[in-house]
Amino acid sequence: MRPWRVVVGFGVVSLAADMVYEGAGSVYGPLLASAGASAVVVGLVTGAGEAMALLLRLVSGPLADRSGRYWALTIGGYALTAVCVPLLALTPVLGVVFASALILVERLGKAVRSPAKSALLADAAGRVGMGRGMGVHKALDQVGGFAGPLLVAALVALAGGVLWPALAALAVPGAVAMVLLVVLWRRSGLAAAAGPVRVDAPVPVLFRRFAVASGLCTAGLVTFGLVGFHLVDAGVVPTAGVPLLYAAAMVAGAVAAFGSGILYDRVGPWALLGLPVLVAVVPVLVFTSGLRVAVVGVLAWGAAIGVQDSTVKAFVADLVPRERRATAYGVFAAVQGAGALVGGVAAGVLYERSRTSLVLGVAVVQVVALVLLVAVVRCAAETRR
Repeated sequence: MRPWRVVVGFGVVSLAADMVYEGAGSVYGPLLASAGASAVVVGLVTGAGEAMALLLRLVSGPLADRSGRYWALTIGGYALTAVCVPLLALTPVLGVVFASALILVERLGKAVRSPAKSALLADAAGRVGMGRGMGVHKALDQVGGFAGPLLVAALVALAGGVLWPALAALAVPGAVAMVLLVVLWRRSGLAAAAGPVRVDAPVPVLFRRFAVASGLCTAGLVTFGLVGFHLVDAGVVPTAGVPLLYAAAMVAGAVAAFGSGILYDRVGPWALLGLPVLVAVVPVLVFTSGLRVAVVGVLAWGAAIGVQDSTVKAFVADLVPRERRATAYGVFAAVQGAGALVGGVAAGVLYERSRTSLVLGVAVVQVVALVLLVAVVRCAAETRR
């Protein structure tokens, strides 16, 4: 297959799979509550699931590089999602323990597949322009993140508020994702599937510095949960308007991923210097009493997410030897997860204290991130010379 077909193929697989797990994720809270779970249980299950999805990549990434089984891990991880989510339709019969276990196993699938899939995608994207390839993939991925929750919401409304028919219907995009993935495996001819590679050398120091800088960006990017909480609590938008703003943010992320990818291929990693600025602007705009300004802030939030999940990953692929990419993506995800955890807690504490403190705190962290990022980009440019 031609490289662009492989990139688009992976993008469509991610689109279909995102419809499955993002659609289900939008109703995990109500689903567990309907089975009798308390707020503590809901928080524990969903929080533990996200932690698993990030931290276990420290294991699955090196495993992919050492074994060479990139495709097996990718297909196996997607299969767990495609199977577990539709089975959540049985929650009314089998109960909260069953549902909780399925949610955790689905997140395990995300951890298993992500580093291996990112390594395969980087192989294909490197042949068409790393930035553009990653950007196109992320744009398609965002479409799924946008469509899945909307599909679930529509099906739940048609079913009179009953959740299980919508979860069962997610078996369709799950099956589509698996069929397309198998076709890619058989036809792509990606070299990453050639077999095991001996992995001895540590990941480059420059990559580690970039991971720290990106982790600081992630720590400073306030969660959409806090954004939505503020907008409703301050009376800026009604509760029903929050999902619409989230959908708009996903569209902004798709556009930003594609645009920053093109810019990355033209000017290199210098294209990433705008990310800390974008992150710092978000709280200034969203924690306001004006709807128009808040909408701009939400769009900036979505754009930052799009750049983080596309162009940032393109630079990771360029910094690390091909045989170490899955390991690097696993380490990178763990650093970002730690940043998200610390940043989320800190943002909540500062928000309760004063919004000004939160804005200033994010600004300071992003200045540090920008300084580190400039140093990394300069070193990378000198190395290429």
